[in-house]
Amino acid sequence: MLAKDILIDGYGRIREEVHAAVGGLGPDALNTAPAPGANPVAWLVWHLTRVQDDHIADAFGLDQVWLTRGFEERFALGLPRHDTGYGHTPEQVAGVRVASGDLLTGYYDAVHGQTLDALRALAAQDLERVVDERWDPPVSLGVRLVSVLSDDLQHAGQAAYVRGLLQRTES
Repeated sequence: MLAKDILIDGYGRIREEVHAAVGGLGPDALNTAPAPGANPVAWLVWHLTRVQDDHIADAFGLDQVWLTRGFEERFALGLPRHDTGYGHTPEQVAGVRVASGDLLTGYYDAVHGQTLDALRALAAQDLERVVDERWDPPVSLGVRLVSVLSDDLQHAGQAAYVRGLLQRTES
């Protein structure tokens, strides 16, 4: 199995978890924090998608889906264009509200598609290319891809946990 095939499988697992966390939830559940200052499902999925979109676009020299396919306008969050949610205050988290799960998963699926296209075109030597020199040691493409994969899976797991908490309080 090639490294790119492992990455493609890993990123496919993010998609599965995103759809499982969001599927069937209405706007109220998506936008409800399980406790004051906690992150709702909507914010968690929006954030993990923004991070993937931002980091993959940067690493591969692509345009962000958020900026070029109308998602910034459809979400209408009033945030700076390149905001990914990193460092958001509880007030900013609460301001990320979505109208539907379809909007969230539609954005995720568009980012996922761009990610898969980039991964399919990878050659093994590409994984060694330095994509971020702001760190010591500099970050290679392979390290960046695993970092995004790990971060996104963590946030997808958090979204699934919040979904479970909300469903438990409903019953």
